[in-house]
Amino acid sequence: MNRPYNFSAGPAAIPEEVLQQAAAEMLDWHGSGMGVMEMSHRGKEFISIYENAEADLRELLGVPAHFKILFMQGGGIAENAIVPLNLSRAGVVDFVVTGSWSQKSAKEAAKYASESHIAATAKDSGYTTIPAPDSWQLSRGASYVHICSNETIHGVEFQELPDLKALGSDAPLVVDFSSHVASRSIDWSRVGLAFGGAQKNIGPAGLTIVIVREDLLGHALPACPSAFDYQIVADNDSMFNTPPTWGIYMAGLTFQWLKRQREGDLSGVAAMEARNIAKAKLFYDYVDQSSFYVNKVAANCRSRMNIPFFLRDESRNEAFLAGAKQAGLLQLKGHKSVGGMRASIYNAMPIAGVQALIAYMQDFEQRKA
Repeated sequence: MNRPYNFSAGPAAIPEEVLQQAAAEMLDWHGSGMGVMEMSHRGKEFISIYENAEADLRELLGVPAHFKILFMQGGGIAENAIVPLNLSRAGVVDFVVTGSWSQKSAKEAAKYASESHIAATAKDSGYTTIPAPDSWQLSRGASYVHICSNETIHGVEFQELPDLKALGSDAPLVVDFSSHVASRSIDWSRVGLAFGGAQKNIGPAGLTIVIVREDLLGHALPACPSAFDYQIVADNDSMFNTPPTWGIYMAGLTFQWLKRQREGDLSGVAAMEARNIAKAKLFYDYVDQSSFYVNKVAANCRSRMNIPFFLRDESRNEAFLAGAKQAGLLQLKGHKSVGGMRASIYNAMPIAGVQALIAYMQDFEQRKA
């Protein structure tokens, strides 16, 4: 029997192959007599898991040697505090607010920076657009500029990371890439730090990935807890405190799965990007031609990962969701702050899942029209 298709925004679907391998190794990892959750994080068994995961992630994302990869805890919300504790130097920090998550980030940073400055906002559009970079009002001497490159709730995504140098800013770019990490390539020449919770495209909740340029280490505020000081975390290979061992293990299995993916001549993240483009196009094309459903996001910044959509007659929402569940299509209810529906089609969602959703939507439309 096939598993239902899980469209949850996070914690989200994990590749079935990864779940099967984890289940097979649950009681005894590679003949060690221990499950991964029972291992010492300093033992040779887990150190090998950690080292392979770090190397595979660096390879998959093309992370340059002068960036450190940190495996941390606390999720993306905790990083909203940890980033300014490390990078703000108690100065001004610029934010481009494109939805709920960048809005939360700006609010949290105000506790640690001298000013959390809104350089641009898409609030007036209902967060259905992204302000053009040449319209941003960037601060002179800002400690960093923060963007959320994919807004999980509102379904907007930067199709290209901004080039801050071209905008006249020497500030490093901080990117919250929680909901599209490993779904597309990254131009690291434009990035100072990127972070994300694992629970959307990498593995289970509890692990946070931080990828930070080495020259940004060593500037934590005096109040920064030692366990959150990027320099200390980097110096101790993410082992200053007990890391989220199970999350790192599951992430490592996902990275191996990603490396096995093929799409024509493409492999790894490039293959996933091609697949994600095809999935998103299929869904948006259907919604755009329908008079029954609508997506309100501007075409030039639509997310490939999180697609909010609405029934034009919202009195039918509950019937739509009940029917979807019966059809094996789960977690389609939109975020409570936005309403409607949301289909999250991360890397683990096969194109067959998108096809099944569209077939259900067509049938529902025909029956209710």
